[in-house]
Amino acid sequence: MEKFVVSARKYRPVTFDTVVGQQHISTTLKNAISNNHLAHAFLFCGPRGVGKTTCARILARIINCTNLTPEVEPCGTCDSCKSFQNNSSLNIFELDAASNNSVDDIRNLVDQVRFPPQLGKYKVYIIDEVHMLSSNAFNAFLKTLEEPPSYAIFILATTEKHKIIPTILSRCQIFDFNRIHLIDIISHLQSVADKENITAEPEALSLIAQKADGGMRDALSLFDLMATYGGGNSITYKDVIQNLHVLDYDYYFRVVDALWKEDAGLVLMLLDEILKKGFDGHNFLSGLGDHLRNLLMVRDPQTVSLLEVTEGVMKRFAEQAANCAPGFLLSCLNILNEADSRYRSSKNQRLTVELALMKMSYLRSTLSLAQVSLDPELAEKKKPN
Repeated sequence: MEKFVVSARKYRPVTFDTVVGQQHISTTLKNAISNNHLAHAFLFCGPRGVGKTTCARILARIINCTNLTPEVEPCGTCDSCKSFQNNSSLNIFELDAASNNSVDDIRNLVDQVRFPPQLGKYKVYIIDEVHMLSSNAFNAFLKTLEEPPSYAIFILATTEKHKIIPTILSRCQIFDFNRIHLIDIISHLQSVADKENITAEPEALSLIAQKADGGMRDALSLFDLMATYGGGNSITYKDVIQNLHVLDYDYYFRVVDALWKEDAGLVLMLLDEILKKGFDGHNFLSGLGDHLRNLLMVRDPQTVSLLEVTEGVMKRFAEQAANCAPGFLLSCLNILNEADSRYRSSKNQRLTVELALMKMSYLRSTLSLAQVSLDPELAEKKKPN
């Protein structure tokens, strides 16, 4: 039986061109290499699973490649590239600062730096989760980081930049990695599905991407989970909402339709159904708020691009937004915002959600009465004969 390799490892980028969602990082590093403006110390910071360690490894591979392509990518055929591919490179050292955070660990690293590389131009030291180093370890590292030998390059990676002391920051060239856009994650997941001969519904991949919250590694892990559930050949929207415990967005469409029709009973029954499925009332409020926000965004051609959803869902938003007045949507958001701030401190949290929904159920009537009271002509017409 062939050994299973998780997608995050199997499809890990090996060139800058294959890195997803970090073009500003890739372009800057490639220009630095081609113009021979390479710094001696880098700090890669950003959320988890966005490509910090991957880019560090690619950079280490490129600067030791003896036959770079015109696109400033590794050739894959030289001795340095082959040793990197076989995980036997003597010029690239990776250190996990979470478990090697003492002064002695840093001193051992400093001792290794003294010896020049036997093959290639540079010795590259990749220190992951560098914020975990102790204060004494940071201090022991300062002098070497500021004035390393010409052949030594340090690449530090962290998810918590604010925990790194200023004296370390001032010695590094800092690169801030972004959360990966939803569309980019969906596109990458689709390419992986095609390579693995897995049939994946666009809505399912969109939901996985949303759940990953901008992290490609998390998205690929969820993708593997759902592919396994589907028998290794399919990923459906129904399976995703069931296994990842995600509330079906169809509920939000039904709730808003009921609110617009002033059907308070149906709204409360939908809430009861949602709570019985094990979903938290606060998460429901948050999700409904996002849904209403999307309805407002889709009404304006300038803000439609702010919706990161599939084409089919976009059409549903457009249809529902056309039926709901902007004033109604804004008032609902205001009520939700108020309920959200009170939820945590409430002794009866379900009542807090139900009260907010009942207020929204009678918003149209309330807004109509307010308009009549402000317009004398309308008020006169409303008077009985």
